Amino acid sequence: MTTGKTKPERAQIHAELERLLDIMERLRSPDGCPWDRAQTRRDVAVYLMDEACEVVDAVHDGSPDDIKEELGDLFFQILFFARMAEEEGQYDLGDVMAAVGEKMIRRHPHVFGNGKAETVDDIRQTWEAIKRKEKDGDRGDTSLAIDAPRSLPPLNRAWKITKKAAQVGFDWPSIEGVIEKVEEELMELKDSLEKDGKDRVEEELGDLLFSLVNLSRHAGVHPDSALRCSIQKFMDRFSFMERQFASEGGSLESSSLDELDRMWELSKQAAKNGDAS
Repeated sequence: MTTGKTKPERAQIHAELERLLDIMERLRSPDGCPWDRAQTRRDVAVYLMDEACEVVDAVHDGSPDDIKEELGDLFFQILFFARMAEEEGQYDLGDVMAAVGEKMIRRHPHVFGNGKAETVDDIRQTWEAIKRKEKDGDRGDTSLAIDAPRSLPPLNRAWKITKKAAQVGFDWPSIEGVIEKVEEELMELKDSLEKDGKDRVEEELGDLLFSLVNLSRHAGVHPDSALRCSIQKFMDRFSFMERQFASEGGSLESSSLDELDRMWELSKQAAKNGDAS
């Protein structure tokens, strides 16, 4: 198997892993860091989520050095979990690596076994079939919820659930049907805003958002990426407005709605011209 790394380079990787394991052991030892010793699994779960999000931010906006740093922070939280389990005699990092290694070999029979796969779709179907078999054996449950953890950000969870539903045939045959559904949900939301209370409006707004996730899936655009781009665009334009008002001796707070609209249009034009920053 080719890895792109020479044996000395891989030995250095192993040495760095041993160093990190030693650092974690020292931090959690009786004479280590009181803060690290006081952490629980639930505490580390929060940090794990934070660090995963920072990795995603770095992938979108950072340099390779930024990604490298954030991946290190995320990996350290994984070491934290493994160390706490080792202290309680449950499993250690070696068990974690062995389990995922076996899983990857098992789910790639076209690489490590005698399986055949002509297309990427063949590979996906094989992966899903093996995964279902594993889950059935472990939990006796084939629910979509298994593959859509509650802790996923809602847009990502909705995307994953609708994608799974589509794989078993529960989907619109074309994007036109999804657009009609979005329009239907928008009308229901408008009606609810006029007649209903907050709980009903929340339900209708959720239905609209869920339909938009379906629309984004049919369009081949991930809703998280689309929303991320729109947020950044808004922030860039808003920052332009702040700078422009400041250069004119004014401020957003002291400006009229007409002035704000004028500056917003100016920020859009500046973005088109490449001058927004």
